Amino acid sequence: MGCAPSIHVSQSGVVYCRDSDGGSNSPHPSGFSRSYHTHIHHGAVGPISIKTEATDGDPPTLVQTLSVKKERRGTITFEAETQTSRTNMKEQTGLPSQTEDMLGPMKVKKPAIRILLVFAKEDSQSDTFWWACERLGYRCELARNSEGALEAFLQKHHDLVIIDHRHSRNFDAEALCRSIRAIKSCEHAVVVAVTRKSPNEKEEPSILPLLNAGFNRRYTENTNLGACINELLMLDHSEIRARNKLKACQALFAAIENVSEAIEICNQDHQLMYVNPGYERLTGFTSQEVVGKEKGLPKSDKNSLDLQDAINTQIKKGKSWEGTVYDHRKNGDSIQQHIHISPVLGHGGKITHYVTLRRSAGQTHTSGPLQCIEKLKADSDLHLQSDCCRRKGSNEFNTRKSSLDIKSTHSGNSCFEGAGGKRRDSIARIHAMTIEAPITKVINIINAAQENCPINVVQALDKVLEILRSAELYSPQLTSTPKDNDPVTSDLVEGLMTCGSRRRYSSDIALSKNILPQFVPSSPHSHLPDVPSDVQAILDKEPQWDFDIIELERVTNKRPLLYLGMKIFSRFGVCEVLNCSEVTLRLWLQLIERNYHQINAYHNSTHAADVLHATAYFLNRDRIAGILDNMNKVAALLAAVSHDVDHPGRTNSFLCNASSELATLYNDVAVLESHHSALTFQLTWRDDRCNIFKNLSRDDYRMLRQQIIDMILATEMTRHFEHLSKFANSISKMGASARVEDDRLSSHSGGMATPEHDTLRTLENRTLINRMLIKCADIANPARPLDLCVEWAKRIAEEYCQQTDEEKERGLPVVMPVFDRASCSIPKSQISFIDYFLTDMFDAWDAFVDTPSLITHLTRNYKYWKGQAEEAERRGESVTRLEDVE
Repeated sequence: MGCAPSIHVSQSGVVYCRDSDGGSNSPHPSGFSRSYHTHIHHGAVGPISIKTEATDGDPPTLVQTLSVKKERRGTITFEAETQTSRTNMKEQTGLPSQTEDMLGPMKVKKPAIRILLVFAKEDSQSDTFWWACERLGYRCELARNSEGALEAFLQKHHDLVIIDHRHSRNFDAEALCRSIRAIKSCEHAVVVAVTRKSPNEKEEPSILPLLNAGFNRRYTENTNLGACINELLMLDHSEIRARNKLKACQALFAAIENVSEAIEICNQDHQLMYVNPGYERLTGFTSQEVVGKEKGLPKSDKNSLDLQDAINTQIKKGKSWEGTVYDHRKNGDSIQQHIHISPVLGHGGKITHYVTLRRSAGQTHTSGPLQCIEKLKADSDLHLQSDCCRRKGSNEFNTRKSSLDIKSTHSGNSCFEGAGGKRRDSIARIHAMTIEAPITKVINIINAAQENCPINVVQALDKVLEILRSAELYSPQLTSTPKDNDPVTSDLVEGLMTCGSRRRYSSDIALSKNILPQFVPSSPHSHLPDVPSDVQAILDKEPQWDFDIIELERVTNKRPLLYLGMKIFSRFGVCEVLNCSEVTLRLWLQLIERNYHQINAYHNSTHAADVLHATAYFLNRDRIAGILDNMNKVAALLAAVSHDVDHPGRTNSFLCNASSELATLYNDVAVLESHHSALTFQLTWRDDRCNIFKNLSRDDYRMLRQQIIDMILATEMTRHFEHLSKFANSISKMGASARVEDDRLSSHSGGMATPEHDTLRTLENRTLINRMLIKCADIANPARPLDLCVEWAKRIAEEYCQQTDEEKERGLPVVMPVFDRASCSIPKSQISFIDYFLTDMFDAWDAFVDTPSLITHLTRNYKYWKGQAEEAERRGESVTRLEDVE
């Protein structure tokens, strides 16, 4: 018996027809074929809403709405949208729910994804995509032909369009894609082509025709539900999400287009990519006239001669530059501008763009987009000014408001530039912070103090604020040559304190990929033989500062680290602290020593042994022994042993200039120090027989590892003054007062602990002490007895001269020209090194630790080098050959 045709809506939302209750032509697989019956009132016009009701005992939890629209040529577009909560649906499928993305600091709301399926005929592929959309909670619409697809896309602007490319006789998929791409609003849509499987698995058809037609992606037909879900998820989390962020960029450009300031965006080669209408109003040049052309820095006779160098120096470091300059309009008029240049850092910290904001020096800010900054400043005044300050009235403030620009005061302009402009920007940034750091509190206090100060005090405090915002508060600015313009000192300091050189660059720098020799692991079967008598005789003097490490190097056949290490480790009970056997410790020392390059004149295992001896000497001092615990001491000894392991005999600057693999790996930052610390642990964990850490608890190992890494990184010379300043200001003064108190108590109460001792034992202070300890040990050669001091000076000069030779040979920048064999003066280089790096450091260290013998040797050696330099000048010699140093 027949019955009237009925429309069936499957649980997946796919619409299909059947003529009887007894059979179904639905392609749905079992498990997805339950149908809900409904009846259509004949004669209805327009979209028909159909509410489905569950049958067969299923709970009516899923309600769906079906819209049927008549299209041209008799085609029908079906749209089914589930009314079930998308959140509940995602909870059922176990999928993460994310409604927001971040575009930098901007929140981008993620709208519900709309998908358009374009399939001429219903088949298992279109059904599976529909089910996948339903499972993911996406809004889906189905079109049967090109006309219906275009009309639907114009109305809904779908995020994703999936077009059937398998049957060319139904409609031209590529032509449809081109038509969609021709629509102005389609630039952010993702278009996917569904293609047939290749009949020949060995040949993959080219995707270029699809890309040329405008498709973003190809999907080879696969009716597996999981495959379709995965495809949609990948598109959602990649293409669609990225394009959604691009949509948000339109809002940013709308803001830039409507600000009064001139804004220009350049690429890393200073080629103009964009200017806003404000730029056209300020300069008179249209975007068509300047975009695509190289934008040079402002050129005017009124600008200082070093302006260009000052700007380049700042922005090439990735830092912003702000100041007042003169430039020319299109008509030739000279205009004074306040500009702010901000580098934009991309992947790997490299500069990708420069954004420049320009304002006329006479431009006011009483209206326009900078009102928000004015409001922030007004709000900050309410919080920072005291009641009496507020009662003084706004007259004083308003009077100063028009005269804060120091530079414009001289030019007759009255505006809120210069000092005032910087203050407004800083206050806006500070009060936007939700977490207030100590430096933020300091800046707030200074800003509050500025409000009722004379203009000269405001200017001075602005300079203070500029310094406080620097990330390198303790690092000196090498803008002028130290020590009375001494070129030797200048070359030495710049070579040690910078990564890379600005002196001269070859147009064809050779890239070094294998500068560092491969490390050689030690043999696990090697054992330390009985200590020879001559070696033991030298080791007996190990506790003394005058210990002769060069003699130990000679009698041990350049293996001083193994013998001295076992002697010192035994004295400090390292095996007991690490809970490892003596054999394991010996094998570890052999492993580390084998990975030092004995071919190096200076940075070899003898230098490591020398630093180990100095470290042990410092740890034995009463002040240090009473502050550091056993684990701290073992960390210092292990760091001293491995602090230069696998050193190539070249400086960080050399590796950066040569584009070595290590410099690339560590982003030109603390290259060697990062390598030494990383390799130490790699070698240790590589062989269980050499693993001195294997028996430590997780917490002890993490603490020990952190301390070793921190101490090795502290040997980097670019942060020398940062570590020294922190130690001198935080520890040395405290230690000096504690020493006086110790002397007083020792004569009365037997040496009771003072509050200063407890303060010094804090983790932060012990870290500062450990850093200064290894730094003093690392560069203590000039404070050794004279014969050792001279030997080490010859070795370091030879190694630096070898580097200069290689730099010249390879056309690299010469990092330290002072170490050129044709002009090297070892006495002058030692004098400069002691003057600039050692004197203050050892004064602070002696005040804390009490090391009078070091100061005595340092003073004597300094006088010796002074005498050598004066003698050379009397002889009219400017060069000191290595073999001539006595």
